[in-house]
Amino acid sequence: MCRLPGLVVFDLDYTLWPFWVDTHVDPPFQRDRAGSVLDARGRPVRLYPEVPAVLERLQGLGVPMAAASRLQQDTGVPFAQMLFFDDEERNIRDVSKLGVTCVLVPDGMTQALLTRGLEAFARS
Repeated sequence: MCRLPGLVVFDLDYTLWPFWVDTHVDPPFQRDRAGSVLDARGRPVRLYPEVPAVLERLQGLGVPMAAASRLQQDTGVPFAQMLFFDDEERNIRDVSKLGVTCVLVPDGMTQALLTRGLEAFARS
C-alpha cells in the first residue's frame, strides 16, 4: 500500500467492543491482577478479539488513530485523508458525504476490515 490515511477514526460501541459503553458497563474501571479490565460491578470489559492486532498494525504503520467525535476541527486532518469505521449504516452514509472513506463494521473490527479500508482509502 503506497497511500495511507492521515487519520483512522473508529466508532467505539459495537465496533471495537461488543456493547454500548454508556448503558452496558459501569465506571469506574480497574485492572485485575491478570490485567483484565473490569467495570464497577466486576464485569469484564472486552474488546472484539482482533481489535488489539488491528490497533497494533496501524501503530506499526505510523497511522494516527482517534475515537469518533468532532475530529476534523481538533486535528486539522482533511476529511479526504480520513478512514472511518462504524457499525451503524446511517453514520457511514452521513460521514461518507463529507468525503471520508468509510467502512461498515457489521460484527466487530477485524484485520480483514482494516485491510479492506486501507485498500479502499488507497484507491480513493
